[in-house]
Amino acid sequence: MPILVMKFGGTSVADLDRIRNAAEKVRAEVERGYNVIVIVSAMSGKTNELVGWVEGTSPLFDAREYDAVVSSGENVTAGLMALTLQEMDIPARSWQGWQVPVKTSSAHSSARIKEIPRAHIDQKFDEGMRVAVVAGFQGISSEGRITTLGRGGSDTTAVAFAAAFTAERCDIYTDVDGVYTTDPRITSKARKLDKIAFEEMLELASLGAKVLQTRSVELAMRYKVRLRVLSSFEPNTETSGTLVCDEEEIMESNVVSGVAHSRDEAKMTLVSVADRPGIAAAIFGPLADAGVNVDMIVQNISDDGRTDVTFSCPTDQVLRAERAVTEAKERGEINFLKLLSDNAVAKVSVVGIGMRSHAGVAAKMFKSLRDENINIKVISTSEIKISVLIERKYMELAVQALHDAFELEGNS
Repeated sequence: MPILVMKFGGTSVADLDRIRNAAEKVRAEVERGYNVIVIVSAMSGKTNELVGWVEGTSPLFDAREYDAVVSSGENVTAGLMALTLQEMDIPARSWQGWQVPVKTSSAHSSARIKEIPRAHIDQKFDEGMRVAVVAGFQGISSEGRITTLGRGGSDTTAVAFAAAFTAERCDIYTDVDGVYTTDPRITSKARKLDKIAFEEMLELASLGAKVLQTRSVELAMRYKVRLRVLSSFEPNTETSGTLVCDEEEIMESNVVSGVAHSRDEAKMTLVSVADRPGIAAAIFGPLADAGVNVDMIVQNISDDGRTDVTFSCPTDQVLRAERAVTEAKERGEINFLKLLSDNAVAKVSVVGIGMRSHAGVAAKMFKSLRDENINIKVISTSEIKISVLIERKYMELAVQALHDAFELEGNS
């Protein structure tokens, strides 16, 4: 029988009624002739509660025990889902990560999947099991310890299973009914996309769209796993959700497919840095070692051997970044006059694979922001996206203006 992977997020399994609702969707796919692998998250709010308990024991906790505790939320959901399906007379059983086994690296709380052997689940399918309910977000290291994949890791689990089992599709059920041209909470003109290319979804996910975890989209693109994002709380139809697929499956790409935003950004500037060969490595090496996720980078033209270097990072990493560059200065690795931090900025981006073959996207974006009297602080571009840093108070206005400028409400 063909295999379908279905993943249910925390809000979709928040209580027994919602688990029953999710189980009904699984039953519908079984009746269509699929063997189903269901990936479940912990019930809504449960992971935060478990993390709080761990952090309450000690600020310097053992990461291996952290994973043992935090992964338990998915185990509960998997068992309850299997029991619910059994009550519907559907042959189902639950699987924890170590039972499959989902083999991962040993990086606790941020492990990466290495291999998912098919033998055990395939054997059960051959014996008549129709649904394998797998606890998402977790695996087992070569040392035999439970590992977790990081926040949003159940999405990655689902895509990895779809790749390993050559599934026809991977359906991601969540509390939204698809991928939108922008956040519907910011503009009522936001429109659900029927299809979006892997590359566009990857950019949107990395730029602030929270529908899918970035790693899951990377994995789907690498293994050509067709993803469908749809709502747990609406009936399924032929037009339900958004299909994330190869660019070739999309008849004609829009120039811009979506507008993304990230509110929690900070802009940091090293003023009057002594300019010399290797200065960029001297600055960004310590930042990388400190785990700072640097995004946009701008270096001014050198004047009298001094230059300014500006970069952006998440606001919760500002203190870490300040410490890293200050310690590098104290070690004599870099020389700068002062460090300026601006925590009141936001990043707004336009994304679209159509940019490859159309000129004037940047000009239209910048004119739209100018017309709203919004000043651009930093600009970053790639082949299919343009991002700007602006004052945070103008973020929603910028998103609305760009959505209108690129006529995303009316595109099909």
